[in-house]
Amino acid sequence: MECRVLSIQSHVVRGYVGNKSATFPLQVLGFEVDSINSVQFSNHTGYAHWKGQVLTAEELNELYEGIKLNKVNHYDYILTGYSRDTSFLEMVVDIIKELKEANPSLVYVCDPVMGDHGAMYVPEYLLPVYRDKVVPLADILTPNQFEAEILTGRKITTEEDAVEVMDLLHKMGPETVVLTSSDLPSKRGDQFLVALGSQKIVKPDGTNTSQKICIDIPKVDAVFVGTGDLFAALLLAWTHHHPKDLKAACEKTVSVMHHVIKRTITHAHELAGPGKRPSPAQLELRMVQSKADIENPAIVVEAKVLQKSSH
Repeated sequence: MECRVLSIQSHVVRGYVGNKSATFPLQVLGFEVDSINSVQFSNHTGYAHWKGQVLTAEELNELYEGIKLNKVNHYDYILTGYSRDTSFLEMVVDIIKELKEANPSLVYVCDPVMGDHGAMYVPEYLLPVYRDKVVPLADILTPNQFEAEILTGRKITTEEDAVEVMDLLHKMGPETVVLTSSDLPSKRGDQFLVALGSQKIVKPDGTNTSQKICIDIPKVDAVFVGTGDLFAALLLAWTHHHPKDLKAACEKTVSVMHHVIKRTITHAHELAGPGKRPSPAQLELRMVQSKADIENPAIVVEAKVLQKSSH
């Protein structure tokens, strides 16, 4: 059965971020990807210079209308990432609603990119649009800790807080929530980041259970761009292959990430030379070189099941 994804994200000429980060891994894993580029930049904005164009809400609608006129607007998945414009985001919402009407089993994977480490890097007026319009449509949500906190209005300082926040996010709409990173201490020491996930499962008798997991991710000392976009795309793919097993989907997602990042940092250090910090260009993800890992990752992390709670 062919699976088709509509991915609305940034595009860069050089490097890997947004659609450039998401499309190749999805294609390698067997998905057809239709991409709409919300921006077209020369490179990501972590470089000293960048140039390019931004797609307006009207232009987005025009592209979608073209797809619709040809009656090829049937999708199994929608994937969205970074956006910094209200009217664009609201147009995305309208498109998702229409596509969900056309295919009620459509799965919307949303990375609500708003900020990190306690600060927003998109305009603050985007928060209510995400909270009230976007998140209720999402089936799979991949916020970091900060984004989960501002969406729910709840701080996370303990694992219990994280579980409660994920439950609050479930109540807002999404059946699967993965906190892609948190500030919680790892039981394995400070060389690890803690990510958490929660999946609501409706049992045959109609009752709900949820699987909650936590996963320790090895830290790497460098700033990578495009990893969040890669994470959301991989989670889409692996939850498709393991629809009722968030643990397996997250282990494969995080393992692919680990292989890509390891390959990238090794290569970057080789290019930069001993004792020098690699440049943004040298730290571009080694995506094509990681094709075999994307297809069949050696599992390097194990997720722990926190609880199976029944309601």
